[in-house]
Amino acid sequence: MGSLSGNSSGSSLLQNSGSEEDLQKLMTDQRKRKRMISNRESARRSRMKKQNQLDDLTAQLAHFRSEKNHIVSSINVNTQLCLNMESENLILRAQVAELSNRLESLNEIISFMNCGSGWFGPEIVDGFISNSLNYMYLNPHIMASAEMLQY
Repeated sequence: MGSLSGNSSGSSLLQNSGSEEDLQKLMTDQRKRKRMISNRESARRSRMKKQNQLDDLTAQLAHFRSEKNHIVSSINVNTQLCLNMESENLILRAQVAELSNRLESLNEIISFMNCGSGWFGPEIVDGFISNSLNYMYLNPHIMASAEMLQY
C-alpha cells in the first residue's frame, strides 16, 4: 500500500504542478489579452487623433484656398482699376498738352494784337486807319463753347 500511497501522492503533486502551470498559463493569457485590448484601444485612439488632425488640416487648406482666391480676385480688380486710371491719366495729359498749346497760340495772337506792329499793325487806306483784325476788336462776343475744347 505504501507504493499506492506514494503513487497517489506523486500524482497529486503532478496535478498540483499541472494546475499551477495551468494557472500560470491562464494568467499569462489574461495579461496577453489585456495587453492586446489595450494596444487595440491605443491604436484606435491614435487613428482617431490622426483622422482629426487630417480633418483640421483639410479645413485649414479649404480656408486658405478660399482666402487666396479672394486675395487674387482683389488683386485683379485693383490691377484693372490701376490700368484704367493710367489710361485715363494718359488721356488727361494729352488733353493738357493740347490745351496748353492752344493757350500758347492764343496768347501769342493776343500779344501780337496788343503790340500793334507786325502783321496785325494798323494800315492806312484812303485816309482811314484800319486794322486787318479790327473786326475782332469790334466784335468781342465770340465765345468758345465747351464742345470746342473737348478732346
